[in-house]
Amino acid sequence: MQKWKENIRSIEPYIPGEQPQFSDMIKLNTNECPYPPSPMVEKVLKECNYSNLRLYPSFTFKPLKEVLCKTYNIAENEIFFGNGSDEVLALAFMTFFNSKKPILFPDITYSFYDVWCNLYQIPFERIPLNEKFEFNIEDYKRENGGIVITNPNAPTGIYMELESVEEIVKANPDSIVIVDEAYIDFGGTSAIDLIHKYENLVVVQTYSKSRALAGIRMGYAMANSYLIDAMKAVKNSFNSYTITTLSQDIATASAKDSQYLKECTDKIKNSRKWTVDELDKLGFETLPSSANFIFTTNKNIDAKDLFEYLKEHRIFVRYFNKPRINQYLRITIGTQEQMEALVEAIKEYK
Repeated sequence: MQKWKENIRSIEPYIPGEQPQFSDMIKLNTNECPYPPSPMVEKVLKECNYSNLRLYPSFTFKPLKEVLCKTYNIAENEIFFGNGSDEVLALAFMTFFNSKKPILFPDITYSFYDVWCNLYQIPFERIPLNEKFEFNIEDYKRENGGIVITNPNAPTGIYMELESVEEIVKANPDSIVIVDEAYIDFGGTSAIDLIHKYENLVVVQTYSKSRALAGIRMGYAMANSYLIDAMKAVKNSFNSYTITTLSQDIATASAKDSQYLKECTDKIKNSRKWTVDELDKLGFETLPSSANFIFTTNKNIDAKDLFEYLKEHRIFVRYFNKPRINQYLRITIGTQEQMEALVEAIKEYK
């Protein structure tokens, strides 16, 4: 009678970043965009026909598909939508990882992967990153039940060159390789074009970071139509209507505004460089980042102490009490003004 509880009792759920509610805070702990969404999103909200909210949302995503498929040069049967990339990834784990062989992912990466494996009882193996927190490609050429790569990686921000991603995909023709590209718009080249070359590749992206729409929960996967159909079958076994009408309209408007996307990502990249340079002057060592955050350490400063100090001053960053990275802080890149305030606070701490 109590057997159903066994795997649930052993699960350690994912712990999201703190969501403080102070009006005067500087929030640099959950990798959100510091800028508002595209003005085209505001237009959608102002013109929303609230009467339509009485109806179930479309499950075909036709307008959104048309825009994104044109953007990425893929067919409409090669894209799958979910309630944020977390749901997309969770459904992909459930769909593709059912072998008795362990799936492989880095020891330092997005910590939701462990949670899904434990929840779905998927065997897994954490592959250590090297001393520079980089992938060792050869470690992913062993027998496995699947592979998950976050690129750029989180929380390190390090980007793996597309040639290396392709080498891993090519070396594992009998395994599904998921590339989680939540941060790809901030640096690097997407693996999307490879889905037409490799039948075992799934690329996942999100609206939560570069498009400043974490609040609507919109993510999507791109792969060959056979894999997409499999994911749809699993999703529709739970809920066919996972994305609200308003979220679909907002996402479509945002996807049409590529110029605004570039403007926002350029500002973030410029502030990222400025912040790294300023922290370098203060004795910090920062990993090379291609994301909208940096991962930094200072051998003369205890990371947790600095984390608590900043929190007291209502500047929120992320601290991970985990082996290998417990002397690092992950700092989201905010507006230029926010980053200047952060640096000044660190100077006062020192």
